[in-house]
Amino acid sequence: MLLSVVTFGQNKKINTVKMNTIYQFKVKDISGNDFDLASLEGKKVMIVNTASECGLTPQYEQLEELYETFKDNNFVIIGFPANNFGAQEPGSNNEIATFCQRNYGVTFPMMEKISVKDEDVHPLYLFLTQKSKNGLEDNEVKWNFQKYLIDEKGHLVKVIQPQTLPIDEEIINWIKS
Repeated sequence: MLLSVVTFGQNKKINTVKMNTIYQFKVKDISGNDFDLASLEGKKVMIVNTASECGLTPQYEQLEELYETFKDNNFVIIGFPANNFGAQEPGSNNEIATFCQRNYGVTFPMMEKISVKDEDVHPLYLFLTQKSKNGLEDNEVKWNFQKYLIDEKGHLVKVIQPQTLPIDEEIINWIKS
């Protein structure tokens, strides 16, 4: 997104500032198809790194509940399986998709397995964790099920810790605001 600022008076000039958003990224969904995050413009988005063998894995149930409740209100959840913490996501994309569907009835978009930290971190997660890229804050993905709240313009607005449940009042109030 480009933001133009025009100053009137003696010095007429136009400054163009690059506003970084998630819309600059294209990822692969869990089936290997291209998924352009620009298609989410105008929606509030929760990005969450997931794992199938974690103590927090039952959060899939509340993520699905949240998605079903608000998906018709310009809200979407995007799941990114990652194996960065305790090797708790060892499966293939196909195995992960089957697990999510069979155990939790997941219908929100799931992407292919990526790395959310370390030297092979996915560019989207570089954006989410570096203030120089996201404009909000430097942060670290602490564990599976860390949640990133993105506003309707594609900007990071809040990082929610992994232990905070998806149906926490803070998250629901943000979606409704």
